[in-house]
Amino acid sequence: MSLVNPNDSLERQNQKLLKIAQALMSRVEYGTEQSGAAYAQFERAALLEKRVRERTLELERTLNLLHESNAQLSEANAQAEAARRNLADAIETVSEGFALFDAQDNLVMCNSRFCRDFRDIVATLKPGLPFDGYVKKISRSPFLILPEGETPAGWAEGRIRRHEDRHVMFKVQMRLGRWLQVSEHRTSNGGTVVLQTDVTDLMRIERAERDRLRDRQAVMVRATLDHLNQGVGIFDETGLLVGWNEKLGVLLALDARRLQIGASFAGLLDRLARDVRFTQGIGRDGFLRWAHLRDQRQERTPISFEVQRGERTILHVFGRGMPDGGFVVSVTDVTAEREAARRLFNMNEVLEQRVMERTLELEDALSAAERANASKSRFVAAASHDLLQPISAAKLYISSLADRCQGSAEHTVLEKAESALASAAQIIDALLDISKLDGDGVHFDIRKVALSEILCPLASEMSVLAERKGLRLRIVPSDLMVETDAAYLRRVVQNLLANAIRYTARGKVLLGVRRSGGSARIEIWDTGVGIAEEDQNTIFEEFRRLDSAASPNEGLGLGLAIVERACARLGHPLGLWSEIGRGSCFMVSVPIAGRGAVARDPHRSTPRPVSLSHVGLIALLVENDPPLRRALSVMLESWGVNVIVAEDAEGAISLLDDLQLSPDVLLLDYHLAPQATGLDLQVRINAGREHPLPCAVISADKSPELQKSCTALGIELLSKPLDRNKLVQFLELAAQTIP
Repeated sequence: MSLVNPNDSLERQNQKLLKIAQALMSRVEYGTEQSGAAYAQFERAALLEKRVRERTLELERTLNLLHESNAQLSEANAQAEAARRNLADAIETVSEGFALFDAQDNLVMCNSRFCRDFRDIVATLKPGLPFDGYVKKISRSPFLILPEGETPAGWAEGRIRRHEDRHVMFKVQMRLGRWLQVSEHRTSNGGTVVLQTDVTDLMRIERAERDRLRDRQAVMVRATLDHLNQGVGIFDETGLLVGWNEKLGVLLALDARRLQIGASFAGLLDRLARDVRFTQGIGRDGFLRWAHLRDQRQERTPISFEVQRGERTILHVFGRGMPDGGFVVSVTDVTAEREAARRLFNMNEVLEQRVMERTLELEDALSAAERANASKSRFVAAASHDLLQPISAAKLYISSLADRCQGSAEHTVLEKAESALASAAQIIDALLDISKLDGDGVHFDIRKVALSEILCPLASEMSVLAERKGLRLRIVPSDLMVETDAAYLRRVVQNLLANAIRYTARGKVLLGVRRSGGSARIEIWDTGVGIAEEDQNTIFEEFRRLDSAASPNEGLGLGLAIVERACARLGHPLGLWSEIGRGSCFMVSVPIAGRGAVARDPHRSTPRPVSLSHVGLIALLVENDPPLRRALSVMLESWGVNVIVAEDAEGAISLLDDLQLSPDVLLLDYHLAPQATGLDLQVRINAGREHPLPCAVISADKSPELQKSCTALGIELLSKPLDRNKLVQFLELAAQTIP
């Protein structure tokens, strides 16, 4: 480290060296302590001089950097000024008015075309001008034409409110027929660019095109009005005629001098007062008040009424308001329609009289048929009793004679005669049962019955018939308790078993019981030839047998007819499944005792709802299951209900259209087709009716959704297997609604 600064002058260096030498000499002369202090001061002085020299160098470097920064700043300012001049030159070349406002809505710059047409405010467009100040100046400018009824303050308020939108575009009208289109665009830093475009030429072209189209539309409207078969008159908001067609004058008998542009509505109405009489809907004063409505807050509602001109001409008048405050009146000649309606009314009265007469005749015929049916039932019962006695006696005589002729050729003849008499007795018994089931004479003893009491005796009886034909008969025992008439249920199951054995050539017959909800379903299966689908309905008819080669001794086809009638009257649904070549299955559903069954007096027979027969109730039954449909029809008809039967929804609608008959009650299956339900059919039938028909939907679906849907529509839901008592209650309630 050097004790002197080599940059100092020689004089300065010599002075420093002399001081250093004197300090050293003083230290030697004044001892160790004094010399130590002097030396320390010397060191401090040298250190301070070093720091001063370092700070001096740093200051010099800082000054150099400051000079460089100033030079760069000057260059940047020059470039910015050049860019500003270039930007100003650029926007000046734009053919539109251009202005830039910063994020604080203060004017930054604009070109000379901006607000050029507003000569009174051009001098005030200086940088720093607030946007709202610019808008207020524009609104008060005499060169701006404000919309009709608009004030400068209101226009300025709306303009500032529109400025809050991100994209703005609108047109303003200037003096001398000029138009400006003003648009706003937001910049990335929140500023606003305002563009003003002169669209005067475009507006003139648009107006010219609009006038041309208006003229063309006027010609088209005129041609259209003349083509109409109605008289049409168009009036403006003051009630003056501005358009019409020739048909209007013809219908109202107005000459051409009356129908002129500017003719008043009130004057035309006064002219018609002598020839036109208001007959329906509204009077002359009301029509005049409607036409003279001036309150824009009150809507001019459409009106429709009829007037009569002369002795026979009837005109229908319809009026409707237009958006501009005017209104249109159309007049239609409905004389022919009203005359046809009058004739139709007279014809309807005649038809109603004929229908009434025919109804009375039918009622008389129905009463006679009911009396004949009752008489037939009594006759069949009496005749059956009278015939059974001599047949029984003949059987006894033949049996005695057969005992005497054992081993002889006559014995075989006697056995055949005895068999024929037994078949005749069976037929008479069947006819008696059918007669009872069709009439009111049958009485059911409904009580709790063990199925084993019915099935076990049948097992021993029917096994003999099965063994004779080489068939295997199997009856699966059941410990279920059901609620039914034991005698009639036994007869039903016996007939079904006998029928299965009769028509099964080989294989087996099986009788079993399945639980199905609250019902016991008795099923009789066989391996017979099966029943074709088209024959599954006809087998339940009287004297109908599919096996034409069968012997008359095997019956006349009354067994299944008795089964169907008994199941219908008992309320036990009867079902059938069959397939050609595989066999058949007959099913009878009986309610299980104690599960939703209605308690009955064991000494009281199942009542027939007699009240329904006096009402003459007409029920529409739509059910796609043939056995259930037939069983319900038989049961309802036995109660005196007239039944209209259909298989599906379309068939029901077509049937009602063909019959021109309105039922009193609807009984609809829920699942009618893949795309149709009973609820849909109910809506179609009740469409347009003031009072919907009582309706019950029959379904095995117990879901809450279906129950909610039925409740919402006011429909009764009858679950399968069908409860006879619920059906009776529904029909009796429906009968009370018949006027």
